[in-house]
Amino acid sequence: MSIKSDKWIATMSREHDMISPFTPTQVKSDKISYGVSSYGYDIRVADEYKIFTNVNNSIVDPKNFDANSFIDFKGDICIVPPNSFALARSVEYFKIPRNVLTICVGKSTYARCGIIVNVTPFEPEWEGHVTLEISNTTPLPAKIYSNEGLCQVLFFESDEECLRSYKDKLGKYQGQTGITIPKID
Repeated sequence: MSIKSDKWIATMSREHDMISPFTPTQVKSDKISYGVSSYGYDIRVADEYKIFTNVNNSIVDPKNFDANSFIDFKGDICIVPPNSFALARSVEYFKIPRNVLTICVGKSTYARCGIIVNVTPFEPEWEGHVTLEISNTTPLPAKIYSNEGLCQVLFFESDEECLRSYKDKLGKYQGQTGITIPKID
């Protein structure tokens, strides 16, 4: 298994629609960077958020998730409360090849501010918008900038295809759009 370069990412996105919309260069200017990097792709966070709240005294239960655990927000900047959490989604839609696995890590600009981004691996043949988990580990409110870079995806290509892909397993998050809350099959 090998990590893939910017050239491979660009080719796969052009020829196989792996990332859409695809930004072939790294965009910086006055934004937190996004687009192709040397060995990965910096994805953007969309302007839709689910911010966790305890207003309704809900319990977070992955087997019985209560929509009252969060409030919906749409905007250019999301404020994540101190020691709290928000869900968001990527701007980009991904179609992962059968012989590829990805790992997603947070960008250092946010990490240095106490913002941790957690994303599970994109399994072979998974496709959809990425649900992004954003944790504010600080005692202060934190700003998240919509339509700018939030985390980086690293692509690992195997020299052989997996026996059973996410698509083969009929994975419950296959083809997700928008922010997808926890599900149990």
